Amino acid sequence: MNCFEEDVPVPLSPMADYFSSSLINVFVIAVAESEIPIDDSKVQPLLKNKLLPICSRFSSIMVADKNGKKVWKQVDVNLQDHVKIPKFTSTNGTLKSYDECFDEYMSKIAMEQFPEDKPLWELHLFKYPTSKCEGTFIFKLHHALGDGYSFMTTFLSIVESADNPSVQIKFPSSKSSTSTNAMPKQLSQTASMFKSAFDFGWSLLKNSLIPDEQTPLRSGHEDVGFRPMSIVNVSLSLDNIKEVKNKLKVSVNDVLVGAIFFGIQLYMKAKNHRSRTAETTALVLLNTRNIRAYISAKEMHATNSKAPWGNRFHFMHVPVPMISDKKELNPLEFVLDAKKSINRQRNSLAVPMTGVLLRLLNQIKGPQAATNYMYKIMNNASLSISHMVGPAEKVTLAYHPIKGFYFMTVGLSQSMTVTITSYMGYLRVGFGVEEGFIDEYQLKSCFEISLQMILEAAKNLPKK
Repeated sequence: MNCFEEDVPVPLSPMADYFSSSLINVFVIAVAESEIPIDDSKVQPLLKNKLLPICSRFSSIMVADKNGKKVWKQVDVNLQDHVKIPKFTSTNGTLKSYDECFDEYMSKIAMEQFPEDKPLWELHLFKYPTSKCEGTFIFKLHHALGDGYSFMTTFLSIVESADNPSVQIKFPSSKSSTSTNAMPKQLSQTASMFKSAFDFGWSLLKNSLIPDEQTPLRSGHEDVGFRPMSIVNVSLSLDNIKEVKNKLKVSVNDVLVGAIFFGIQLYMKAKNHRSRTAETTALVLLNTRNIRAYISAKEMHATNSKAPWGNRFHFMHVPVPMISDKKELNPLEFVLDAKKSINRQRNSLAVPMTGVLLRLLNQIKGPQAATNYMYKIMNNASLSISHMVGPAEKVTLAYHPIKGFYFMTVGLSQSMTVTITSYMGYLRVGFGVEEGFIDEYQLKSCFEISLQMILEAAKNLPKK
């Protein structure tokens, strides 16, 4: 089923317009790791019969109408133009050498722009074994096509159950992990208008006038979204995270964000002792749809859908707690602080008020003014964090059993982006960092140390 019923140019949504400008140009890279070598003969039927019918945006290009406004125009798709198969000849054939090739290739395609005369997506087939898998599917999609919820629905629609391909896989719900990517159906009735006004005022100042200080995590470069990015990731057991969750009576996401915050502070302390007292702000993505569970693509495109296709999200400003002797001795305080800050923002009117402000800017001063404001929202903060709930069961992609799955957002105006993806009882935490500025391996190590300290501290808590 297509997003649009008529084969006529359709205007871009405001968020799609912001994310495809000269200031901001954002992509999503989704990685699926295959247990077996990739057979590319199975790929084109998957794209033709499953991917393209999901939404007409996968067969549309972005053009300007007679008034200069960007619109979607459907075109014929030559699938060969969208499937890329890299070849490497200067390796010694070891897994380590292919790991290095893979990392370099990911950095390379993260920087490349899409051609304007073709739909804004690609599938890269890395047909070499790495230390993690036998082959890798790399989907690159422009953020103007949709958000993480839309793309995860797409992934769920093109994969099959590994146990029984004839049965539709179960669509996961974020309720199981209390993801921050879910907007409550209605704001808490006890939410204080005073707190909401204060939060909105603070967000307004952060967005417009008070950028985070320059630290080992924030270079302050205005063109950081267009600079090369390095990507690393960590695999975690969901059961281990749930042990902390149950001990502290928090969510899985609270534990992960707390570990990220603690790891950030360990990294900044190692790089520059004074930076641990610098003000650091994270933008946590919030899905604004009135539903937490995933629904089918057909339901997303239905009239008055509770979870429509597109870019339906906003950012929550969450201050990163500063390290102190107390928190250093008890890292669980970072988890509790994360829970407190995220819950306050989720139950505040600040997020929808920021959305209203963007719409007003767009209507009164035009798309460029709204884009400038969106750019400041991202550029004034130090990092972004987004969390997607993936399949709980093992899936196959074009008859290839998938061993691991994760994603990364590329092009945000920050030196650091963190993504969290769940799949089959495991979590993948990805770090996308400004190349040459942040040491991705030291950052990864600091996160692993922080998580281990949190796990150990939770084990030592007395049973209630």
